[in-house]
Amino acid sequence: MMTAQELFKLSKKDKNQLEQNYIDALQDREFHELVDSLNVSSDILKNYTSLLKDVIKEKKNCKNCPSLEKCPNKVKGYIEQIIVLEKGLNFAYVNCPLEKERLKNSAHQKWMMVYDMPKEIKRASLNDVYKTAKNRIPIIKYFKTFLDDYQNIDKPKGIYLHGSFGSGKTYLIAALFNELAKKEVRSAMVYFPEFLRELKASFGTDFKERFDYIKEVPLLLLDDIGAENVTSWSRDEILGPILQYRMEEGLSTFFTSNLTLEELEVNLASTKSGNDSLKARRIIERIRQLTVDYPLIGENFRR
Repeated sequence: MMTAQELFKLSKKDKNQLEQNYIDALQDREFHELVDSLNVSSDILKNYTSLLKDVIKEKKNCKNCPSLEKCPNKVKGYIEQIIVLEKGLNFAYVNCPLEKERLKNSAHQKWMMVYDMPKEIKRASLNDVYKTAKNRIPIIKYFKTFLDDYQNIDKPKGIYLHGSFGSGKTYLIAALFNELAKKEVRSAMVYFPEFLRELKASFGTDFKERFDYIKEVPLLLLDDIGAENVTSWSRDEILGPILQYRMEEGLSTFFTSNLTLEELEVNLASTKSGNDSLKARRIIERIRQLTVDYPLIGENFRR
């Protein structure tokens, strides 16, 4: 067992080492700037040299962050923060900017239902939209008006967005829906051909629940309409009633398609039961009542 004198010498040695470590750390410009900003005496700061250096290291990590998944900090997605107390310092972990964005997205994404579409579509953002392309300018302008007007009693019309394969039609509308999800507006994005197949398979189980949800959701995207196998059932029993209800209730509805409305009308007219141009025309008239028609012809972004 150490004597009191030996313990005193050891304690003094430790204090000297703490002080020396602090003096050595002050040679680093970033460390020096950090301790100056805290406005705390060196007698206190010298006890936290190692922790202060960790804070600097984690800030550097954040500046050069490769991604949230590859975060090199002690706690992924978090960074140490210094809390100045009356007689010392405390250290706490707070969300880094990327983690804050992830949490914000996960919070608002509960307002979005994505049916048989890539999950990453939920992360679509208007900030990432290539806005300088001339063919997108009218659409972006309409989105701005739509966002401004949506809180009004009379909901604005959606868009029938048609054009070349891979031109970013779905991404554009998903980005708009994401913005509205932040305002807690419920929406659904549905890949229409697969939705019809799944809906037909759900007879006797949850058919009515699925159908009613899509029919009544405040914001709806029917993606890739015209790519489905058109039948009298899909046209007259599913698509027609959905559009009629949404038209009567003033619910904003969006469509993407590789077909113009004229081409879609021809497509909807022809089924195995024969050709019925009148019923197809009724569908198109409902779409015209619900939407503004915009083309989007451009580079294939899926290459």
